[in-house]
Amino acid sequence: MTAAIQARGIEKSFADVSVLRGVDLDVEAGSIFALLGSNGAGKTTLVRILSTLLRADAGTARVAGFDVATAPADVRESISLTGQFAAVDEVLTGRENLVLVARLRHLPDPGAIADRLLAQFSLTDAGGRRAGTYSGGMRRRLDIAMSLIGDPPVIFLDEPTTGLDPQARIEVWRAITDLARGGTTVLLTTQYLDEAEHLADRIAILHRGTIIQSGTLAELKQLLPPAQVEYIEKQPSLEDVFLALVGAPEESERSDASEASEGDPS
Repeated sequence: MTAAIQARGIEKSFADVSVLRGVDLDVEAGSIFALLGSNGAGKTTLVRILSTLLRADAGTARVAGFDVATAPADVRESISLTGQFAAVDEVLTGRENLVLVARLRHLPDPGAIADRLLAQFSLTDAGGRRAGTYSGGMRRRLDIAMSLIGDPPVIFLDEPTTGLDPQARIEVWRAITDLARGGTTVLLTTQYLDEAEHLADRIAILHRGTIIQSGTLAELKQLLPPAQVEYIEKQPSLEDVFLALVGAPEESERSDASEASEGDPS
């Protein structure tokens, strides 16, 4: 596989605080790569360097074949970055948000682009509603859809499910999985272990500015002694109970849409 993202010896300090201490990274094209670490581990700093928003103190990095230091404009044309909070205009409808971004990118037929992305992210029925009426998961999916306008081969998702409820997290997980199936390379930062386990083809653990281990989930599990097999009765988790009571994400969206239409004075 071709590496879509490569980093070698990336270092970054702020004043006397060393945030990144020689990070090496390889992300295969068309894969989901999870950068796992606690708050303050340096995840966002690394993403900002790879997306040309911050310059490294030392080391080199290439994204989509372009050097982030010497060809930042080419890198920016090849990527999209979605931060921890959805950057949608809540006054505009979902479709209007997409059309606006397409026009800003000077792309032909913005309306067709918007309609395609609404369908891709299961937002067609909500496309005419103001984004401010969307649930957290719908708003996040719209945000990711906006970041895909122009078909960037690489997308950075910096803790995309922060603050979302269990239903919304599942919606976003599905959207991320669909991106990789379509050939997009996804670098995902997260502090949620289950998120990395559920989504990633490969996982890197960033701790105190250094990647201390990386590999597939199976490879990482082999670092521990073999598990002892014992019979236990599996009890449902709180998330299982929550989803069973409130319904699947699709059912919740239909309910939201129905309530919105009933409350519409028009």
